[in-house]
Amino acid sequence: MRGDVPLDGAGNPLLSQAFMNKRIGVLFGGLSSERDLSLRTGEAVSAVLEERGYMVQRIFVDRDIDLLLRQARIDVAFVALHGRFGEDGCVQGLLELLGIPYTGSDVLASALAMNKARAKEVFRLHNLPTPACYVVQRQSSDTAIADHTLGFPAVIKPCHQGSSVGVSIAHNRDELELAFEEAFRFDDEILVERLACGKEVSVAILNDRALGAIEILPSQGFYDFSAKHVAGASEHVMPARLSPERYRGVLTQALLAHRALGCSGATRVDMIVSDRQNESILEVNTIPSMTPGGLFAQIALHSGLEFGDLVEEILVSARLATLGRWQNERRMARKPFPGPERRTTGTAEPH
Repeated sequence: MRGDVPLDGAGNPLLSQAFMNKRIGVLFGGLSSERDLSLRTGEAVSAVLEERGYMVQRIFVDRDIDLLLRQARIDVAFVALHGRFGEDGCVQGLLELLGIPYTGSDVLASALAMNKARAKEVFRLHNLPTPACYVVQRQSSDTAIADHTLGFPAVIKPCHQGSSVGVSIAHNRDELELAFEEAFRFDDEILVERLACGKEVSVAILNDRALGAIEILPSQGFYDFSAKHVAGASEHVMPARLSPERYRGVLTQALLAHRALGCSGATRVDMIVSDRQNESILEVNTIPSMTPGGLFAQIALHSGLEFGDLVEEILVSARLATLGRWQNERRMARKPFPGPERRTTGTAEPH
């Protein structure tokens, strides 16, 4: 499938040139609580690709995304969605069915990473350090509060949210009850985790290589949604202030977590490094915020990768998991699509 890919003087594929004549659909917006963040990512990605000569089509994701994708007739999807129904494998599965190569992790890896409880099970299976925790279902919350055994402080977070949406720290049972109420606003399943104290560090992984680690210093409290996305609410130190040996260890552990979940493309691994220099893996973000000033872009820039080059490298890694990494051709025949009226008739056409 690589016969039509231009080659450089050394015979290596110039993949970015191979994508120049393709219609790139940037998927952003979505239905999650991180919609506004996705809008910023999608616009930043679209703008830099357009500056570099790509044919970009902005696709705002809502509940009619299946209709939009069929009508748009894009060749490649750059997934710039965050949160549920975009980062959790749902849209990736739709793209697989439609035969549209897409950026980022596949269906299974996306679903595992988005489910914090399942991700931690995978980490433990691979002997990767992660804080002790337990899962609480909405119907058993009262019993869980009474039986809480992890001690305090404890971190309470929805199992299927990103960007610290609905996350609280409880220092006693009264705060634990309030934290449960807050987390259950966003999910029917929550995670109660022992608080890991130390430096908050985030590692950028790009196409199975660790680019570097950045240290995060919230101005107050912990690295919650506001600290992540409000200007001036946190400071960043690049590279993270760790000994050379510990820095290499953090990069290694992050890459192992990325691989354990089966991730691909660009991911960001959030970790805590304690005063005793022990690291704990918190979670893997399979579609990190992609803006010029974001954590991932800062790490990439420090490694020598400009924002435009970063976005291009993510783009050219697009593929269909069911067909293999280098099969970057759209696989669904471009037959005329009748549009919304087909849905309203309630009848299905023969395949």
